[in-house]
Amino acid sequence: MSSSSSDEADKPFDEMVDKVIDNFIDTIVDGQTNYRKKRAYIERDRERGHNQLWKDYFMENPTYPPEMFRRRFRMNKPLFLRIVERLSSEVPYFQQTRDAAGSTSRLCLANFTDAIIQLFGDEYLRRPTPEDLQRLLDVGEVRGFPGMIGSIDCMH
Repeated sequence: MSSSSSDEADKPFDEMVDKVIDNFIDTIVDGQTNYRKKRAYIERDRERGHNQLWKDYFMENPTYPPEMFRRRFRMNKPLFLRIVERLSSEVPYFQQTRDAAGSTSRLCLANFTDAIIQLFGDEYLRRPTPEDLQRLLDVGEVRGFPGMIGSIDCMH
């Protein structure tokens, strides 16, 4: 008899729990909207940004010293200028044009990466030699990161 009385007591409790769960799910579903929000346009003033970068790093008397250039762009300024010079002299594509499809930036990036691989692949984009690895291990050890080779910046 006790099992049937507990079944009778469980039934109203189960109904009450089901009702609470259904109400909770309904409030979640009703609170969600199915329409897509439009992207907000943010004016970035690219021309001013370009002028500021030029003033900060490339003018005759730049705002920041070369060490800051390396810190920000992760390469020496002479290497950066060498890349720009070679690309502009050897890759005619960098006379950017606009197309109706809006794919100019993707096409430009693809051409840029192809040109980088073609121009600098043998020197910079190769597997490290045992001497390169040993040099990196030595530098890492001096800087307090012994045995760090697995991450791109030797920090993780």
